[in-house]
Amino acid sequence: MADDSKIQLHVDIVSDVVCPWCFIGKHNLEAAAKMAGNVNLTIAWRPYQLDPTIPAQGRDRREYLNAKFSGEDKAKVIYSRVAEAGNAVGIKFDFEAIKISPNTLDAHRVIRWAGGAGPEIQNRLVTRLFELYFIEGADIGEHAILADAAHAAGMEAKLVLKLLASDADKQNVNSEIDHARQMGVSGVPCFLFDGNQAVMGAQPAQFLAQALQQLAMEKTAKAATPPS
Repeated sequence: MADDSKIQLHVDIVSDVVCPWCFIGKHNLEAAAKMAGNVNLTIAWRPYQLDPTIPAQGRDRREYLNAKFSGEDKAKVIYSRVAEAGNAVGIKFDFEAIKISPNTLDAHRVIRWAGGAGPEIQNRLVTRLFELYFIEGADIGEHAILADAAHAAGMEAKLVLKLLASDADKQNVNSEIDHARQMGVSGVPCFLFDGNQAVMGAQPAQFLAQALQQLAMEKTAKAATPPS
């Protein structure tokens, strides 16, 4: 339940569920909200695809990384740095467990439907998808896995499976992704605070806390200013 004594702020997070920095960014934002102290956040997750060219059935992870980074050695160096950053915020990434690099369009469709059920359900679903992919190595392109995650978040699994078997909201998700790119989003995470400030990247919690405190002060001052 929201604390009415706190300033209410809305945050749109443009993200992809196969982006490890988005998982880290989520943790940092949650820590920032606690640091700020005087804010309640309502979070809405917005879609982005780091690689929409991956086929619907996904690609073998090793082959994909070899093609993307021109060899495993470079990939290992990059992901070792990500793992260190994850450890710092309590995320135990298991990149070796990931066998399939999925196309995330269907995951974003389910996240969109979860948003219609409420921000808490959507946030639980996104958290679970991050955990499934980065900690358990699950193929989050599989409809059964997406439906199970949706059920765990509080959605009806059978309905999710039925919708996934259709083309429901594919165009809407793609349109949102296109809109994000047109706005200048070229990487994720991207945090949009109360519709008037954008922060790119998995910034440290202290930085995000300062941004939240500043927005809360501005919102309080605006509310206290009498209309002209």
